[in-house]
Amino acid sequence: MFFYDKIQKEKQKRGYIKVKCILFCILLCLFPITITYTYDTYAEEEIKETQLYAKAAVLMDAQSGRVLYAKNGEEVLPMASTTKIMTCILALEYGNMEDVVTVSSYAASQPKVHLGMVTGREYYLKDLLYSLMLESHNDSAVAIAEQVGGSVEVFADMMNQKALEIGCKQTFFITPNGLDAKIVTENGEEKFHSTTAEDLARIMSYCIMESPKKEEFLAITRTEQYSFSDIKGQCSYSCYNHNAFLNMMEGALSGKTGFTGLAGYCYVGALERDGKTFVIALLACGWPNNKTYKWSDSRKLFTYGIDTYEYKEFYEEQVFEPLPIKNGAAKSGDPFEQVVTGITIEEPDRSVGLLVKESEKVEKEIRLLSELLAPVKKGDFVGTVRYYLQSGEEQVLLREYNVVAVEEVQAKNFTYCFRYIIEEFLP
Repeated sequence: MFFYDKIQKEKQKRGYIKVKCILFCILLCLFPITITYTYDTYAEEEIKETQLYAKAAVLMDAQSGRVLYAKNGEEVLPMASTTKIMTCILALEYGNMEDVVTVSSYAASQPKVHLGMVTGREYYLKDLLYSLMLESHNDSAVAIAEQVGGSVEVFADMMNQKALEIGCKQTFFITPNGLDAKIVTENGEEKFHSTTAEDLARIMSYCIMESPKKEEFLAITRTEQYSFSDIKGQCSYSCYNHNAFLNMMEGALSGKTGFTGLAGYCYVGALERDGKTFVIALLACGWPNNKTYKWSDSRKLFTYGIDTYEYKEFYEEQVFEPLPIKNGAAKSGDPFEQVVTGITIEEPDRSVGLLVKESEKVEKEIRLLSELLAPVKKGDFVGTVRYYLQSGEEQVLLREYNVVAVEEVQAKNFTYCFRYIIEEFLP
């Protein structure tokens, strides 16, 4: 009987399900449901490698140094006269603008493009920097290097050292002007004057964002026209800025062109708009007669950055629960009182932001010790707060802050406990 009732109930249940399905189908016919599918269109909006002429290209967030787009960004290639941004920034940082530069025979022998220097002629260092950056004069580059470094070889060492300091790991300078060159090192390794698009963008970011001489660098590279003469007034010169991109897009900040037979057309530039600062680097961006390819690529990269990325500050004020301290001596003198200490982030940089796109998220991770063991000193490490950028499946650490104790807590000892007993139980 039990099994019979169970079977009947099961049939009844199935009947209800059939009725519900029939009713649902009727409703669906009378009131059709529109289902909208959404797709992540970011991949379609991404610049495809085939859309750029350059063999290697990078778009970088100048403030954070984060690469936002790369095409062969780490491929080692010659960089022609884009080299001169490093020559300029080193001269600004280590030279005296009123120094008198005496032209050597080696400087005077440099090939075109050149100022037309004559051995023994004298110039002010400041004037030669305009010759260097506006007209890209090769003889001015050598004269500057010899003045600041003592020799081209020493100055090249300075260039390589600075590159390492700012995080360029695949850059090797031989000349201050970017002419194609190679050397054989002491261990027999053949090296040529080269960089990567990523490293070149990093150098430009340093020049306009971090260098103590960034304002002077920007002033020179943004100048449209500059005139000067040698110290004795024997010759006068007029220099015109060949960075045509300064007038092609709103917010264009700085840049340097370059060309050699080996490097092809190259360009490194910066643009600032709506609180966002971008740097691009283009290597091997066509050969004659394709001089304008670099401007096309520049516009595409900058436009992509402007349209895709927004600046967001990711630091959040954090309030922590007090952290318990094992064996801590309470200020009240009570050995049975639970002692805690306040904790805080150690010297946070609150104005920290990043250029992110809509599909990216910044995530926070907090790791703290469960308790501390007395004695505790003010500033003792208790944990970390980390901010990560989640971009697709990639997770990148953006910033890590130490969390520290805010006060000193002594440990309980025999004297502390004995004093409590005396004060508590003896009259």
